[in-house]
Amino acid sequence: MPLPDQLILFPTTQRIDTHGAVRETIPFQNGELEIWTARSRVAQQRNRVDAYILRFYGNADRAERWVALEADAFGERAIEIWGMNYPGFGGSSGPARLKRMSPAGLAAFDALKSKAGNQPIVVFGASIGSAVAMDVAANREVRGLILHNPTPLRQIILRHYGWWNLWLLAGPVALRIPHELDSVANAKRIHVPAIFLLAENDEIVPPKFQRMVVDSFAGEKKGIVLPGAYHNSPIAGPIVAEIHRAYDWLFDATAPNEM
Repeated sequence: MPLPDQLILFPTTQRIDTHGAVRETIPFQNGELEIWTARSRVAQQRNRVDAYILRFYGNADRAERWVALEADAFGERAIEIWGMNYPGFGGSSGPARLKRMSPAGLAAFDALKSKAGNQPIVVFGASIGSAVAMDVAANREVRGLILHNPTPLRQIILRHYGWWNLWLLAGPVALRIPHELDSVANAKRIHVPAIFLLAENDEIVPPKFQRMVVDSFAGEKKGIVLPGAYHNSPIAGPIVAEIHRAYDWLFDATAPNEM
């Protein structure tokens, strides 16, 4: 396994509780990508979907753990979530490689687009998944973005994690990060509206690095600081109401008709 993949990626494949999410697969390279889907309560009641969420999760995480639990997190909307497991994660064919993540994200978007037609697709990425989400948004017609703890991989390796070896290893590792995952560069190419959810006490992606992505973003944006939150803290408390107001803004901005 190439050094950057070995240091950065932590794939898991054991069976976990899906909470009722539905499994689908799509062809990818010489194997398949595992997609987990779930509909909101409103979508089930109305038997229709008004908007889709394409979800990319963080490192060492899995789509089937969250998709069904998150389906009702977007207010009273008829939503269907598609959560992708990266190559080598869950039931997606390996190997796990940084260079395969963005092509996989684009393949997932293209498969979803063929189903969604003209319905809005909002891309939601967390941590390393934000880098995949931004590459998709820079190369495909998405309606909006939600980015939780956005991660500028190359910059954080060089400027934050390089001290422990006097930057002898950080430089070569950073140079081998695929350019598709350059969140700062991609941010400058994206012009759709976005919500940034920023953990105040993030110990893995410190706020100043998240701000590099926010400040570079070319589209209309709303930043929400999650008080007292660490990188993997659950989102809870009074801030949830503010996030729901931001979702109202995002979906109003992305949909031609009220959902």
